[in-house]
Amino acid sequence: MGNNASTKADADGSEPPLDGGKHKQQHHHHKSSTQQQQQQQQSSNSNNNGSDGVVVVGNSGSNNSLKVQHSQTQTMTRSASGADVTEKYLTQLVPVDRLAEILKEQTSAKYGINGIVSNVFVSQVFPQYSDLGNRLFQLMHANSKATTKHLGTVAFRQQCERFLGIMDDAKVLESYIKMYAQEDNPDFIDKTGVTRLLHICYTIAMQHSGNAVLCTAINRTFGSVTKSIFFSHDSLSLGFVCRWFEQNLIRLVLLVHKYCVHTLSTAYRGLEQQSQSCGIELQTPVLEQRNPFASTDATDHSLAVSQIESLMPLSQAWLLAGALPPLYSKPQTVAPPNSSNNVSASTAVQIFKEKLSMMPSHWTLLYDSNEHGVGANRFLHHVLGYRGPTLVLLHTKDEQTYCIAAPGEWKETHLFVGGEGSCVIQLLPKFVILEKKPNILYLNTSIRGYPKGLRAGADPRKPIIAVDEHFENVDCKGIAAGLMSIEVWGCGDKSSREVQLDIKKWQIREAERQRTVKLTAADWMDHPDRYLLELGGRQNYNN
Repeated sequence: MGNNASTKADADGSEPPLDGGKHKQQHHHHKSSTQQQQQQQQSSNSNNNGSDGVVVVGNSGSNNSLKVQHSQTQTMTRSASGADVTEKYLTQLVPVDRLAEILKEQTSAKYGINGIVSNVFVSQVFPQYSDLGNRLFQLMHANSKATTKHLGTVAFRQQCERFLGIMDDAKVLESYIKMYAQEDNPDFIDKTGVTRLLHICYTIAMQHSGNAVLCTAINRTFGSVTKSIFFSHDSLSLGFVCRWFEQNLIRLVLLVHKYCVHTLSTAYRGLEQQSQSCGIELQTPVLEQRNPFASTDATDHSLAVSQIESLMPLSQAWLLAGALPPLYSKPQTVAPPNSSNNVSASTAVQIFKEKLSMMPSHWTLLYDSNEHGVGANRFLHHVLGYRGPTLVLLHTKDEQTYCIAAPGEWKETHLFVGGEGSCVIQLLPKFVILEKKPNILYLNTSIRGYPKGLRAGADPRKPIIAVDEHFENVDCKGIAAGLMSIEVWGCGDKSSREVQLDIKKWQIREAERQRTVKLTAADWMDHPDRYLLELGGRQNYNN
């Protein structure tokens, strides 16, 4: 009986007793403890309001519970290449699935690795922007917590779909700030990281707006942003930099994310066709537009004027387009390519252009003090009548540059006006949005009893920026400086500029017509002005 009991106990999975007792006694303890545990389970299932406590009777039952817990703690949740093995994850995005298979085959053929390595991902998906592609792969590798240098196919699919599924703008911004963090301290980012992020934003914006030109003032533009963020610090936390970009320049980073989403979703097409461009380089007339900031009406400009540096270099226009509301940088209507064989491609180009375009291709220089002269009269002559958003750039003698953004037409009034897109920005030496509210714009040169000049600010008694009536001095937050130059850029469509020019032509024609009016003696005898003059005491005025 003892042997049979021992054999039965071994068959039930019990372990040797810890206190050196007999097998027969241990068997009875195990049997009784098993029955009590079953009764305890039945009572707990029948009573939903019962406690969740576990009663363990006997040493063998305790050992069994320890064994179950030990087996649960040793369950793997990730593979070495970063895949969630416990998650039944089936990819739902066909482009990602096909891209993963292509990259896996190329990695296996080149390196003999069953997975995807960084070099293959960068060279095939992001051949033009290798630094961006490498940082994106490292971000996915870090999020997958893989212990190998490569990513498994399943892990790559998971990370790509999670990256493509980010819908919150704040989460998108956080991901890209994290990409450019310090390698030795991933919770902080320095000036170099922010500058590299700005550079990739600028490069992508230029190459997908028809303005793929290097700007000579790009370092100064990037420096104004880093000065505003870091002040005297060498590095700051990722959270602080994320909040700064979210409040000032979030549209710049969102443009890069749209490009990455487009690339990951369509790169497999070019790879299947064995094309290195991966369908990213869109050869359309949209990408071949002329740079509106490099060409001006040079026919009637003197050489001295053409050599003066503009207050709106290409990089400055890009930065303003990212900081201002979309009202100021709406893209032009894209004409479809002259190819009737690829209708779907032209539709994709249209969507891609609308999503990626943020560089303004329609900003028009309305007034330049270096060319048209300084003065309130000159300013009014070139600015009034333009029925669209405008940007007024003020450059002082102490190298300060400010921008006053007006979402509507400028009009002379004694009231503070302006819509939701009104704002005041300091461009140099550091980039700061000083105020962004409606009803902060003021222009008056002729109404008596009210302050004259150009002003901007929510407090009429203490405006942020005040230009005197002669347009010679400017006051910013109580600090006076001499005004060196003024530029006004129109941000409306072509029709806004055409309407303004038509109004000016009509005014010129009316002035000429009034100047050349000739009256005969017979007309003057019946003219109403003659009777008014006679009533004033000039009876013989016609003589």
